[in-house]
Formats: sequence, structure tokens, C-alpha cells
Amino acid sequence: MDRDRLGAACWLLAAPLFLAANVVVGLAWRQPPFSWATHNISDLGNVTCGLWDSTRPRPVCSPWHDAMNGAMTATAALLALGVLLTWPALGCGVAATAARLLTLAAAAGYALAAAAPADVDENRHFLAALLIFVPGNLGMLAAALAGRSPVLGGMRAASLLLGSTGVAGVLLFVGQVDVGIGVGGMERVAVFPLLLWTVLVGARVVRAGRARRLS
Repeated sequence: MDRDRLGAACWLLAAPLFLAANVVVGLAWRQPPFSWATHNISDLGNVTCGLWDSTRPRPVCSPWHDAMNGAMTATAALLALGVLLTWPALGCGVAATAARLLTLAAAAGYALAAAAPADVDENRHFLAALLIFVPGNLGMLAAALAGRSPVLGGMRAASLLLGSTGVAGVLLFVGQVDVGIGVGGMERVAVFPLLLWTVLVGARVVRAGRARRLS
């Protein structure tokens, strides 16, 4: 397997791994049951049980927190490897480079979030969340400007839509606005677009490689 396809495979795996961890670890909760509308993603990785968060108090008890933090570490590694291995395939230019570097920053955020659960080191965890929220979504908007990239150039609409959705999700989450899906649900709107975007980019890298081999 060449490096482009290996990098694409990393990106194709990151999203289902992270989503599966959210579902499986959430199902392990008993008292209280986990709610995607009420609870943050970070609550799944908290190592202690009790009432958490002074701004939006909620009961948290995640028996499989180690699995969640392990999954976040793996997600970070897959995102970073995806960037590094597909680097040549994504082409040159300021926008493409910015998209890669910003996605790497988001990957670092996942790694830091796993290493510093919110109830262990709230300040470091907050920094991790900022890295996921801000560079992660701005990276997609940068990718929308990468017209010369053989891969990203054909994804302008998707990059713009997903990046804009993520930015809107961040702003509404920070403002504690739930629009009917809960504040926890709004956090997913802020986080999941990047993971979906990496799936789309990974698939496009695979198709581009196949087309080169057949030509």
C-alpha cells in the first residue's frame, strides 16, 4: 500500500472509531444514563463520578472512561497520520498547507483531551477543546480556498459547508444555545464536521490514486 492510500485509510478509520467510542462508552453509563443532548463529549472521558461543571451542572459517571480516552488518542494518531501521509497528494499552495497544519492542530487537541480529562486538568482540557473547535473548523474553510489542489480543489462546496457548520456549532455551543438538540448536541455539530470531512478527503485520495494507476 502506498503512502497516499495508507494516509487515506487513516482518515477513513478516524471518524467511525470516534463515533463508535461515543456510542459504546455512552451505553455503559447507568446512573445517570448518557444523553447526547445533555452531556458533552468530554464527559465520556471523565475519570471520577459526581456533579460536574459549575456553568451547566450535570451528573457524570463514565465507567469506560479509559476506553474513551484511548479512542481519542487513536483518533488523534489517525488524523495526524492522515495529514502527514497524504501531504504530497493534497498539493501545494498556501491554502492547502494551512488546511493541513490546522488539521494537525486539531489532532493535537484530541491527544491533549485524552491525556488531560476535564476533571483531571480542566485548563489543559479547555486548551484541547479550543484546538479541536477552532483550527479544526478553520482548516476546512482554508481547504475551500485550495483551488489548485488536485484533491481539495474538487471539494470546495463540501469544505465550505462543513467548515461553516462547524464554526456555527462552536459559536452556538459557546453561547449555550441548543436550538432544540441540547447543548451537548450542539457540541457534536461543532466537532463532527471535521471527521466527516476527513472521510470525504480520504475517499477522494483513494479515487485519485486509482485513476492515476489506470491512466
